[in-house]
This record gives sequence, C-alpha cells and structure tokens, in this order.
Amino acid sequence: MTLEVFNVLSRKKELFKPVAEGRAHMYVCGPTVYDQSHIGHAKLYLSMDVIVRYLRYLGYQVRYVQNITDVGHLLDTGEDRIMRGVRRERLEPMELTERYTRLYFEDMDALGVLRPDISPRASGHIPEQIELAQQLIERGHAYHVNGSVYFDVPSWPGYGRLSGRRLEESEAGARVSVLDEKRHPADFALWKRADAEHILQWSSPWGRGYPGWHAECTAMATKYLGQPFDIHGGGLENMFPHNECEMAQAEASAGVPFANYWLLAGSLTIDGVKMSKSLGNSVTIKDALARWRPEVIRTFILSSHYRSPVDFTEEAVNAAGRGWERLNGAANLVRQQLRSAGDGAVDPEFSRFLDGQRAAFEEKMNDDFNAPAAMGVLHDLTRQVNTLLNAEQPANRPTLELIDRFYRDTAGAVLGILAEERARATNAVREAGLIQLLIELRQQARQEKRWAEADQIRQTLRELGVALEDRPDGTVSRIIG
Repeated sequence: MTLEVFNVLSRKKELFKPVAEGRAHMYVCGPTVYDQSHIGHAKLYLSMDVIVRYLRYLGYQVRYVQNITDVGHLLDTGEDRIMRGVRRERLEPMELTERYTRLYFEDMDALGVLRPDISPRASGHIPEQIELAQQLIERGHAYHVNGSVYFDVPSWPGYGRLSGRRLEESEAGARVSVLDEKRHPADFALWKRADAEHILQWSSPWGRGYPGWHAECTAMATKYLGQPFDIHGGGLENMFPHNECEMAQAEASAGVPFANYWLLAGSLTIDGVKMSKSLGNSVTIKDALARWRPEVIRTFILSSHYRSPVDFTEEAVNAAGRGWERLNGAANLVRQQLRSAGDGAVDPEFSRFLDGQRAAFEEKMNDDFNAPAAMGVLHDLTRQVNTLLNAEQPANRPTLELIDRFYRDTAGAVLGILAEERARATNAVREAGLIQLLIELRQQARQEKRWAEADQIRQTLRELGVALEDRPDGTVSRIIG
C-alpha cells in the first residue's frame, strides 16, 4: 500500500506524489516566540514530527522547514505580539525572542521532537518579504497607502479556497482592526507603516515599517522549498486567516500553486475547554514534563489522530502512561534477554508473524499517518512478545534481535516513544544545561576575581572535550572531542 494523505485543500485523501521523486519538501508554521511554549504546541509539533519521521522511514529525503516568528504576528488590535512580550518583561525585542526561541527548542528536544532542517526567522528575511509585496503590487494584487501595503483580496478569485470561506462572509474587524485606508475589510497587511516609537522597523520602498504576519511564511517557504512544494503543515486553528492568506499571496505572486498537500492538525483543549491564560488553564510544556515522562506525553498525543482534537486531562495522560509502560517494558525485557541469549534459528512461523505485524504497522501509517492504529499494532505485538518471553523455552538471539529491530524501527524511529531512543535527546539537553551552568559559575568567579577557580572550570571542561571561547557578547562553548 502506498502513502495516502488527507489534503485539507481538496477535502479528501490523495496518493502522496512528491514534486521530485524520492524527496519530500515540508513547511510547518512555527511558533511566535514571545512566551513559553504550552502543551498545545506539543500537540502540533509532535504530530508534524511523526509525519517527518515516517516519511524518512519510507526512504524519502526530507527537507523540513519550520519558521520562527520573531516579528509581524499582529493581534486583533494591530499590535505585534512580540511588542506585547517586550512590555511585559521589559526586554529588547531580540532579547525576548532569543530567550523564548531557546526555550522552545529546549522543550522540543525534551519531547524528542526532531529539529527542522532549516529554522528561518522572520526578522532575517525582511528583504524577501519586501520583494513579495513589490511583486504583488506589480501584478495588481496589492496596493500602497500611507506607508503600508495591503493585499487586495477581491482581486484574487482563489481567496477562500483553502478555508471554504466566501469573500462576502468575511466580517469587518475579523482578526485585524478595520482601517479606513483599506479598500476592503478583508484586505490584509503585507507591510505596515511604523510609528516613530515602534522599536521593530526596517527601511522599505514605502518608508520605515515592518512586515505583516502572513508574508513571512510565504517568503520563507518558497525561498527554501521552491513553488510548488509538497507539504504545508500546521494547526487547523490557523487555516483562516493565516494559511488562507499565505496561499493567496503566494499564488497571486507566482501564478502557480503554493503547496500541493495541506496537512493540518487538530487543536488541544484542557478538560474540554479551549486553553487560555485568561481562564487560568494554560499548561506549559515544562509544567507537563515536571509531572510526566516525555514518552508518556508523546504516547498520549499519538493516541488520537493528528487531524482530531484532543482533550488534555490527567486521567487521559495517566492512561496513556500505563499503555506506554506495557509496551516499553516488553521492549526493555527483549534487550535484557539479548545479553544472555543463545544461538539458534528463528521460528519461520514467528518470522512470518513479525513480517505481518510490520506490514500492518505500515498499512496504518500509510493511511494518513494513523498513529493510534499503528500503536494498536504494537500493543498486539507486545502481547505476543510477552507470551514468548515468559515461555519455558527461552527465545534465541536471532529471534530477539528481530523483535528488538522491530521495536526500534517502529516505536523508536517512527513514533519516538522508546525510552532508550528518548534518552539520547534528554541527555543532550541535560549536558547543555550543565555546560551553561558551569559557564555562569565561571563568569561569576571572574567578576569576583577568583581567577584560579575560573581557570579550573575552563580546564575541567576542556578535559571533558568542551572548549570555552570568550567573546565581547559573552562566552560560547564548542565540542572539541
């Protein structure tokens, strides 16, 4: 069976046929880095992570791009979310975004979410966003007024094709405040004129300003993946207006499709209620990791299909944890028995059974990445494995090696829920944290002129294969062996 995906654009399942044979180019809208990541982010990016993992399992050479929004994400009031964070914490904008970018990747690493191949920042691609606005003006799909540039929604008949909304259904004031300078209430900003006191601003053909929210994803996706590219991922809650606007401006600018397949994940609620800081029910990823193992959180999220909503409750996570313990316990027991197992031949019947289980796992994942059904296959296997491990006649090495490889390929490489596989990422995060702690202790010793202690920290780290380099903007570390 070949891979089929549910394409939100066509509202049906389609055979996955990439633009270039053997390659899969995928873009996912990344976080706006103005606050800590929450469990809703975990739901989205973990779902996308499994899609990337399975594409690689199938042998595709994947280029995965996920942006970092560090400017331009406008609230309904027209205020940039980054500026809201700046006022809250009294930091420089880039200081704020750097802090929360690092914390975001720290959370993703702890959850075993693979790093994107490219993580471009909106602030680093201002020229590309200006060029996009210029192209749209030249093609008659955007207009300049009072230092701002707006996409002319009525000029593009394809607007609404992704979300299913008709132009006449767009209400004035939806998502962004209606300005008298806009020709139509649905028109959205490609570039915004900046007031003198606005910190985030750049030079443009229209004066000093900053990009709109949607321009960044179009500019960066096409820069690194071309147009059209294969898969655009993200959350269903951003289908309108964000994804709709991305697609409209990309296709109006280039005259060809933007992305061939739109794979959008369902949202997450807390005890049946949409997560909101104002309601006091926001759960950060760090809060969740303080209570549950990362493998348990992954198992909970993968227990529902990525397109489905999921309700985050203590009972549901604990239930997922019990299922994970049974599966991981069997996988660990296989590895333990391998240490003392004797030689022998694999039972042909059991070998055929394992082949059938692998085929069943792939059949479920080929059906629009159906992770819950694929985990069901693993639980069926685990029951058979436990029977084998508890039999009077111990299993031989070749048999245990087959089982171990099956768990590593499926529960490990694809789903990322094997404890041993997860330990590598967790250890990397811990090591980075310890190195940073030693750097800070050394800095404190230097400030207090305890030179011998500072030198000892540097030397100890060097002996462990970590070199420190003092720069004007701080101390950095690099691995030397």
